[in-house]
Amino acid sequence: MTGYEKAMRPEDITRLFVERSNAGDAAGVAALYEEDAVMAYPPGSQTVGRAAIRELWEKVPAGRPRFEPETPLPTLVSGDLALTSTPPRDGAGARAQVVRRQPDGSWLRVLDQPEFLRPDA
Repeated sequence: MTGYEKAMRPEDITRLFVERSNAGDAAGVAALYEEDAVMAYPPGSQTVGRAAIRELWEKVPAGRPRFEPETPLPTLVSGDLALTSTPPRDGAGARAQVVRRQPDGSWLRVLDQPEFLRPDA
């Protein structure tokens, strides 16, 4: 994980995720997650662990989706944990992540819910 810019604020992770995803950098995306993080993706399933997230993200850019930056909602912080979220541009619900402060002061994702669908969707 050396050589990557670290998220020094919880909100930085969203920007770094978009940049690295758009660059097709699966290792860089995975570096934003704790070793045993859980990502609720693909929809209806879970990807557990940094290595599995990297493997998943190696396949995702093959379709070359383009991620657009989304304005973060206010971050909720309690000690070394924080809840970050963004409203998707397409209005299809929300995105939310739990992040944890690391010993060096940077932040990594622990739980990632990339898409919540509205109950009426």
